[in-house]
Amino acid sequence: MSADIEMKRLFWHSRRGMLELDVLLVPFLQEVYPTLDEADQARYRQLLECEDQDMFVWFMQRGEPDDPELRHIVRMILDRVQPN
Repeated sequence: MSADIEMKRLFWHSRRGMLELDVLLVPFLQEVYPTLDEADQARYRQLLECEDQDMFVWFMQRGEPDDPELRHIVRMILDRVQPN
């Protein structure tokens, strides 16, 4: 699959229909995803397979994913919007 088609596919999967998730995921995809290494890109794609309710809890910091790979990408996204 071409990189352009893959980005379009990821864009539509990043639009969740829940504003709180959209404002985190779409800018991350557009601005950060292209610069990530393959492992982090895979983590982001794995994150998109999760349920919206789970992601909402994680991004509102009311819980964490059990999977350390998902925890890593959630933390990357949160660190981007909440720098130290």
